[in-house]
Amino acid sequence: MDKNTTDTPTEYYDVLIIGAGISGIAAAHHLQEQCPDKSFAILEAKESFGGTWLTHKYPGVRSDSDLHTFGYRFKPWTGAPIATGDEILAYMKSVIDDDGLQPHIRYQHTVESASWSSEENLWTITARRSDTGQSLRFKTHFLWMCQGYYQHAEGYTPQWQSMSSFKGQIIHPQTWPEDLETAGKKIVVIGSGATAATLIPALAGKCAHVTMLQRSPTWFTTGRNANAMAEELRLLDIDESWVHEITRRKVLRDQALFVQRTKEEPEKVKSDLLAVLREHLGNDFDIDTHFTPRYRPWQQRVAFIPEGDLFKAVREGLASVVTDEIDSFTTHGIQLKSGKHLDADIIVTATGFNLSVLGDISFTIDGEPLNFGDTITYRGMMFTGLPNMVWVFGYFRASWTLRSDMVGDFVCKLLKHMDANNARKVTTELRPEDEGMTLGPWIHPEDFNPGYLARGMHLLPKQGNKREWQHTHDYWLDKDDFPAIDLNDPIFSYAR
Repeated sequence: MDKNTTDTPTEYYDVLIIGAGISGIAAAHHLQEQCPDKSFAILEAKESFGGTWLTHKYPGVRSDSDLHTFGYRFKPWTGAPIATGDEILAYMKSVIDDDGLQPHIRYQHTVESASWSSEENLWTITARRSDTGQSLRFKTHFLWMCQGYYQHAEGYTPQWQSMSSFKGQIIHPQTWPEDLETAGKKIVVIGSGATAATLIPALAGKCAHVTMLQRSPTWFTTGRNANAMAEELRLLDIDESWVHEITRRKVLRDQALFVQRTKEEPEKVKSDLLAVLREHLGNDFDIDTHFTPRYRPWQQRVAFIPEGDLFKAVREGLASVVTDEIDSFTTHGIQLKSGKHLDADIIVTATGFNLSVLGDISFTIDGEPLNFGDTITYRGMMFTGLPNMVWVFGYFRASWTLRSDMVGDFVCKLLKHMDANNARKVTTELRPEDEGMTLGPWIHPEDFNPGYLARGMHLLPKQGNKREWQHTHDYWLDKDDFPAIDLNDPIFSYAR
């Protein structure tokens, strides 16, 4: 028999979770805890769990969110607030072990298509095993999309003039070679975001020199990689579940106040952030050129630098920062538009992601191809005309996992409501009062505008000018709105 065919019968599950990353494991936990009668499986394309934390293996990889809020609501985080990739994987494994989730996860199962049938009120999912090439088919009542928002196979690298002439290595952090030798090498890291800011201190001292080449600066903040409140509570021998909840609330409040300040008094926030950098780099360093962005703080992410390690590497001469534009690649480095040349043996393109919408899966609804960009989002998780499906898309200005937990509660509440009413299908629909409302992009570029979103905004659903037809990206609104969702609202259309 050809390895690409199978006589394996179709498998049925009440719920299929797509992705075994941070959101997929949260989904499985909430489903198992709140709807223990539901059968489920998790389809994961990679060889193990972890998602982002399995994909990225570059030196120093770490969270850029505080683990007291990036950690799950139900699982206390006891380590440093900014954690390494390995620490996060170990944390996720403990959840999988505690909940007995391993038998539910199907690794190396790449979902290729998802087809909804209104006649059956079921999704049919086709997946291919990457290890054997075998094609498999599943049917499910409900589809829970937890596959993230970017392509894991390949990161985004712009095409610069004469890249092929460079005689060294060009590497994207997303596909970092395990056997890369850096000793004695000159390394240029293109980019200024959290990935570049993580890589550079990890490489500093392990190569001849490392340079951060940026077209424009990023806002940074810094501090101890510790939480004073958590430390104090532990000294008082407070139970870890209480430490987790109290610290989590304090961090969330502090973050919300900071975001509010960036909108209400952006110049004061800029001044405060730059003052911290001067403490690290001294008054002689050209902070205006290299660390003063053109946008207000939190119009793109503000990257946290634990212990100021990036600035320490610059201050000690192990790393440098160049703010310029690339003219072309040369055999031995990069020619800049200013006329300067950067010598390099290795060039790292820390230039972002390729946006992935619904895992780049081919969707059809009753035989018609789905154009996701034509739908309107309901609270950033359901979409008009798309039955029995929820997508987890986290926050830009708060930890992704906060929303994973809230969506988990909502899905379980929805599934119970459907069972109680003998409903086999649910879609979200515009009410009469919503017809003709103003529609806009998934998020307004004046509010948040990183490159991966700007490049792929047309692929994402539209949002309306009413809160229920938006992904507000505001945890403080959602934490009150989500538990109050009325499942009998005419927005929800059910079929029995």
